[in-house]
Amino acid sequence: MDLDRALSISAAGMAAQSTRLRVVAENIANRDSTGQSPGAEPYRRKTITFDNRLDRALGASTVRIGRIGTARGGFPEQFDPSHPAADARGYVRRPNVDSLIETMDMREAQRSYSANLSVLETTRGMLTRAIEALR
Repeated sequence: MDLDRALSISAAGMAAQSTRLRVVAENIANRDSTGQSPGAEPYRRKTITFDNRLDRALGASTVRIGRIGTARGGFPEQFDPSHPAADARGYVRRPNVDSLIETMDMREAQRSYSANLSVLETTRGMLTRAIEALR
């Protein structure tokens, strides 16, 4: 039934965006997590990719988590000679997490989750009306 497919596709989208929100929350929570000793690497921002995969049971492509990885690139440095992770010059490497980027990712994931939820609710309403019409 096509309505079952719509429910499954929406549910897959919601699951993917839920995982994306979890990754964003982890990044925000660790935006101040530096190393504990000189030269130790601070928290590295996590990234997420999505894949479209054919669900043979549904006969449709659904979104899935492709990979949760880490962002490449260097770390910003901050002068703080009293920090335990400060190097010989007095600089501490900070995590490569940008709060603005994380906020934008979070909003995009929320909107996508909300859109999938709307499809789910509309489909459920259509199923309910179809069942009532059959009575």
